[in-house]
Amino acid sequence: MDWQVTATTIVCEAVADEVTILIYPDWSAKCTGMVKYTSTRQGSIDLVRRSLQLRKALDCKGIDCPWVTEYRFKLQDEERRKASQSGSRK
Repeated sequence: MDWQVTATTIVCEAVADEVTILIYPDWSAKCTGMVKYTSTRQGSIDLVRRSLQLRKALDCKGIDCPWVTEYRFKLQDEERRKASQSGSRK
């Protein structure tokens, strides 16, 4: 791997807000929505308020978020393809 961190920004349906998903070389992940809406009591209250305003159930899945998992799998797949291509060139 020739990167230190990679990130993508999406509109997350689970929190109805723009979030950035960060993936690190050890494949650990961080999501700004998770940090904002689940790490503090006030964040959780804000998510409930947003839910009431939008009349839609919002629920951050935290580290089990399908968008985080999907992005991590995409990057792992890209790394596997790069490794197999470089291995076949030798």
